[in-house]
Amino acid sequence: MDRLDARSRPPRSLLVALVLASVTLITLDVSGGSSSPVDPARRALGEVFGPVEAATATAVRPFTAVPSWFRDQGSLSQEIRDLSAENSELRAQAATVDLDRNRLEEYDGLTKAAENLGRALVPARVVAYGPSQAFSNTVTIDAGSSAGIGPDMTVINNDGLVGRVLRVTRTTATVLLIIDTESIVGGRAGSSMEIGFVHGTGSLGDDELDLRLVDDAVVPAKHETVVTWGSADGPYQEGVPVGRVTDVFTSLRESSQRAVVEPFVNFSALDVVGVMVPTGTTSDRAVIEADGALR
Repeated sequence: MDRLDARSRPPRSLLVALVLASVTLITLDVSGGSSSPVDPARRALGEVFGPVEAATATAVRPFTAVPSWFRDQGSLSQEIRDLSAENSELRAQAATVDLDRNRLEEYDGLTKAAENLGRALVPARVVAYGPSQAFSNTVTIDAGSSAGIGPDMTVINNDGLVGRVLRVTRTTATVLLIIDTESIVGGRAGSSMEIGFVHGTGSLGDDELDLRLVDDAVVPAKHETVVTWGSADGPYQEGVPVGRVTDVFTSLRESSQRAVVEPFVNFSALDVVGVMVPTGTTSDRAVIEADGALR
């Protein structure tokens, strides 16, 4: 067996020769610099094995790219989800921008109304319409006794008179609109300051009011402005704009005048309102004071 192993191993002199040849080639390659004597052999080997290496890399690339492909797909999916969420948020903001702008304008209008009327206001929002309540033309607002609101308080918005408070809970109040048939508001017509009574017609769509003056001989003129002539103790405060006269009808049999008044308030689009409260009222929300300041 030892003899076979001895015969199968290459002679020691051959190994020494191969090592010396390798050292010689390395020395020549290093000392040759840019023009090494082994460059022709290197180029020949490159021409033979280069295409094989390129083909092998092309064949293997789809398999080596699989992990990175899955990573890229996962990252892309997350990016799509992030963009979808961002787009949804932007759409929601765009959908409410008009509402927010309108409410800001109405709050600004309440501030000016408080200054003009010299009354403190508790701002509130309309959260429900009748006729599910006792009266056909009522609304529910999101402020009640805890906000300092009580029955028979005057309710306005930035355009004019809305109605009066009927009843309250701790967090809500029911408001009778001036267009309701049960509503009667004392009013003054135009520069003559003639007094009369404004009656609701019960029509939410047409938004018309009837004005009958106390003095039947007085004929209200078209386009005259009607304001309230109430008192501090009554359900309607004095000087609140109600509407404008659009038509006048004369009854020869009754010898009376009836004027049609178009209210300044758009009752089918009520949102932000203000309830007149005494100065210094304790409230669970900010109160717009008579000078327009918030308390």
